[in-house]
Amino acid sequence: MAPPAQSQRSPSPSQPSGKGEVSDLKMQLRQLAGSRAPGTDDSKRDLFKKVISYMTIGIDVSSLFSEMVMCSATSDIVLKKMCYLYVGNYAKGNPDIALLTINFLQKDCKDEDPMIRGLALRSLCSLRVANLVEYLVGPLGLGLKDGNSYVRMVATIGVLKLYHISAATCIDADFPAMLKHLMLNDPDTQVVANCLSALQEIWSLEASQSEEASREREALLSKPVIYYFLNRMKEFSEWAQCLVLELVAKYVPSDGNEIFDIMNLLEDRLQHANGAVVLATIKLFLQLTLSMTDVHQQVYERIKAPLLTLVSSGSPEQSYAVLSHLHLLVMRAPMLFSSDYKHFYCQYNESFYVKKLKLEMLTAVANENNTYEIVTELCEYAANVDIPIARESIRAVGKIALQQYDVNAIVDRLLQFLEMEKDYVTAETLVLVKDLLRKYPQWSHDCIAVVGNISSKNVQEPKAKAALIWMLGEYAQEMQDAPYVLESLIDNWDDEHSAEVRLHLLTAVMKCFLRRPPETQKALGAALAAGLADFHQDVHDRALFYYRLLQHNVSVAENVVNPPKQAVSVFADTQSSEIKDRIFDEFNSLSVVYQKPSYMFTDKEHRGAFSFTEELGNLSIGVESASNVVSAQIVEASDNDLLLSTSEKEESRGPSSNGSAYSAPSYGASSNHPLPAHSPQSSLAIDDLLGLGLTISANPEPLPPSLTLNPRAVLDPSAFQQKWRQLPISVSQEYTMNPQGVAALTTPQSLLRHMQGHSIHCIASGGQAPNFKFFFFAQKAEELSTFLVECVINSSSCKAQLKIKADDETTSQAFSDLFQSALSTLGTP
Repeated sequence: MAPPAQSQRSPSPSQPSGKGEVSDLKMQLRQLAGSRAPGTDDSKRDLFKKVISYMTIGIDVSSLFSEMVMCSATSDIVLKKMCYLYVGNYAKGNPDIALLTINFLQKDCKDEDPMIRGLALRSLCSLRVANLVEYLVGPLGLGLKDGNSYVRMVATIGVLKLYHISAATCIDADFPAMLKHLMLNDPDTQVVANCLSALQEIWSLEASQSEEASREREALLSKPVIYYFLNRMKEFSEWAQCLVLELVAKYVPSDGNEIFDIMNLLEDRLQHANGAVVLATIKLFLQLTLSMTDVHQQVYERIKAPLLTLVSSGSPEQSYAVLSHLHLLVMRAPMLFSSDYKHFYCQYNESFYVKKLKLEMLTAVANENNTYEIVTELCEYAANVDIPIARESIRAVGKIALQQYDVNAIVDRLLQFLEMEKDYVTAETLVLVKDLLRKYPQWSHDCIAVVGNISSKNVQEPKAKAALIWMLGEYAQEMQDAPYVLESLIDNWDDEHSAEVRLHLLTAVMKCFLRRPPETQKALGAALAAGLADFHQDVHDRALFYYRLLQHNVSVAENVVNPPKQAVSVFADTQSSEIKDRIFDEFNSLSVVYQKPSYMFTDKEHRGAFSFTEELGNLSIGVESASNVVSAQIVEASDNDLLLSTSEKEESRGPSSNGSAYSAPSYGASSNHPLPAHSPQSSLAIDDLLGLGLTISANPEPLPPSLTLNPRAVLDPSAFQQKWRQLPISVSQEYTMNPQGVAALTTPQSLLRHMQGHSIHCIASGGQAPNFKFFFFAQKAEELSTFLVECVINSSSCKAQLKIKADDETTSQAFSDLFQSALSTLGTP
């Protein structure tokens, strides 16, 4: 009897119809439990299917547990599988019920059929009940020695499951040693791969607590073990090959000859049909040759063909993943792919996300030789009926123009877009024309002649309207109708919902007034009145600022609002070079697809308890001697605080006058609060712009702080991690280092020894020129109060960016002064 349709739609355990069905199933299962009549197994299958179906849609069928176990006494493997699925689902939430399954699972672990033995062992290890771990040791030991490879394969993963339930039980039973023996001696490659996977996880988690586990983890990267895996590479499955390649990527070859040996062994993996294997091999080749410039370039040439083949032969999802990696490589070596630009032309039947990425690829590979062909192709897309792709193609044309390739022809193409009379084309083109005029002011006459014919009523998108308004204000003298167009826009102020447009409108009408006062005076008054009444704080403040500026002095207002401008040479990249390098280090991972490092999109709960130390690599704990400090491979804190820009600075604020809510801070010699002797550079720069006549040195020497530190401070990595997560940033500053100090960074150990001489200890370090990153800690001498520091030093700009967290935030600035004072003496005799 099938379950009622209502039960299927609303699977509530409390429904009478559901209860009735469960009672019927219970009676039928009992009748079949001891039956050996022909066709019994078929009847059981039908009932088991109903039970699993009920369980899947949320009806509580745990009351059938005894009957299900009794009916599982059969050699039918399908029934066994369904029973194990049922048992695993209810065991964790009902430990008492799980105890009832132990006997029949242990019995099945000794069955003659290896498939049943393996399934039973897998189900036994999947119960995940801490009270039952004693029953797992025996079956797992037998499973690891089983003559059938499937049972051994299940047993190796079972050991890892046992470790996560009870690590002590797993270690005491000496299972890691058994796995190591199987890994190096088992004839079945899948068993070997499972052993490697399990041991990597177990030893990584145990390494922080056991020196033996740490040694075993390092032994996995020894030359004999690495070559053992490499020589068996062709026997492994695709998943196992990726696992081995990830392991080999962590191995450090002894010399260049060994690098070539490894690459020769894996050369044929570049031709593998599986994209994951190809990408893992490419990652290995790129990492091995990072220090060999010529060979590294040859690797780029060698990997082009396999990657382009994967792009064209796979599914859209695979094409996108491979294109993401190609895009990363193109950004690092665009010239190598410039002749292959036709591979990145869009096909009509491709998905939008693939087309969008291909457009980014075309932008990246454009140069003097191929710009004409690429822009011609992009212009074809601009007339496409696919509006999102048309928008993206117009943006791509603009990006190429900003790269200074064949600007004359590209500007003509963009101006032709404005004549297409399509709203979305006009909107995208206006935004690009604004940027082009900022970089190429000499094109203003041609551009303004076309832009002047566009009616503001036909431009509705906020960014496009803001761009048009900017041009009206910037080129008010060349556009005869500029004051009147701006006036009409101001008349419709209340209908404009975008604060960005209203802000641009205020600035544009101000510029127009300073150039054509008689025609714009009325519009300016209306704009300031509307801005002062605006609900948006930024719009209100800008209107008030312009009003007071005009009240003060019109010539000063002109210098502020419309100063002489220089052409923009380079537009800022959205990603820093450090971020791009971090993504490259995480090649063949989601970081490349998301175009951001992993710490930016993984949550804390996904990182695990030891994530911080794992990201730091080999943590350097040097309390006794700085010579014990080992540089980390990768230094990155696993806290959202580190996602903040390191250029953030604290601003020292003077006392405000109470006369008006918008009065500027009162600075003066008669003030009761004198200016501090040392304040952040950002504040001093602003004070200087205000014309206070302050004498500012290029690199102010920090005053000797009144803070005593403990020279023998001790802090273990886990405590550092916990504190870094919990404490807020109390000081974030940028400090300019002296040239002698930067020169001393050719050997970063000198900085660690120098800071330790000031009772500031390094817990981890990493990076390479020009970017170095250090994590320091210090403690007060008189009390147990800790300071944590992230110090990022750029040797090319001589800048050190500091982030400080402290148990006692009131002393953070004093410690910051002490830290900077110590940095100022680095490299000096």
